[in-house]
Amino acid sequence: MFPPPNPAPPPAAQPRRQLQLELPAALTAIYSNGAVISQTHSEIILDFVQIMPNDPRARVQTRIVMTPANAKALLQALTTNLSRFEQINGEIKLPPPSAPSLADHLFGNLRPPESPDGDKPAEPGTE
Repeated sequence: MFPPPNPAPPPAAQPRRQLQLELPAALTAIYSNGAVISQTHSEIILDFVQIMPNDPRARVQTRIVMTPANAKALLQALTTNLSRFEQINGEIKLPPPSAPSLADHLFGNLRPPESPDGDKPAEPGTE
């Protein structure tokens, strides 16, 4: 009988990569009080909008296009940061889901245009 082979040592923990965030001098912060989210088969599209009182238009301020994996990582980061925020500042209260939201009133019939490659965005509510 041969002795059992030595198990391989566990992989060494890799140190976390530290990113150095560079902010361009001319970077402008954009305020958004809403978002329209759609997707194609390979992308998640986030249109950050600005809604003004008494104006039925929602002006797109910024569009971010991400892979589904990066969008999921963003969701996890937002969940972590919102949890930390609520631990310090208390629970963020949202209106009851039974009442139509401002977004429902403004975006209920809004459909993003088809992308140039012919992909159709998802129907609202399936984000």
